[in-house]
Amino acid sequence: MKIDTVKNCDIDDWLELVREVEPLFGPMIGTAGFQEHLIAVIGEERAFGIRNDSGKLCGIIVVSYEKNEIEWLAVASSYRQNGFGEKLLNHAINKLTVPKPITVQTFDKTVPAGLGARKLYMKCGFQEIEKAGLNPAGFPTVILKREHV
Repeated sequence: MKIDTVKNCDIDDWLELVREVEPLFGPMIGTAGFQEHLIAVIGEERAFGIRNDSGKLCGIIVVSYEKNEIEWLAVASSYRQNGFGEKLLNHAINKLTVPKPITVQTFDKTVPAGLGARKLYMKCGFQEIEKAGLNPAGFPTVILKREHV
């Protein structure tokens, strides 16, 4: 599995992944400006993808260099439990500014479908610091922070 910067030619793979996670994350594809946002993130080289053996994106992580945060992380369901999310997260951590803390908004511990993501972040040194309200899909979220180690 190879991690590299997402390119414009990867948008169809990205949209396929978005369709899969929209029930948990909330509406994206049908919202105004969504595809333009993807193009902007790609142009700023803030999106990194992990590929299967045939070169198809099966996971993506987006970072904000300005805020030193993880903005978006998703792995296709058929590739979960294979270390893809951890590889993406570690890649992103290495891209962000140290020694500044890194933050991410993720699911509260009461969301069963979000427990895998929480477990991944905790395994990589993130700790819950505050409640963050409901995400666009209506699920409770929290902010996690990882201090420089």
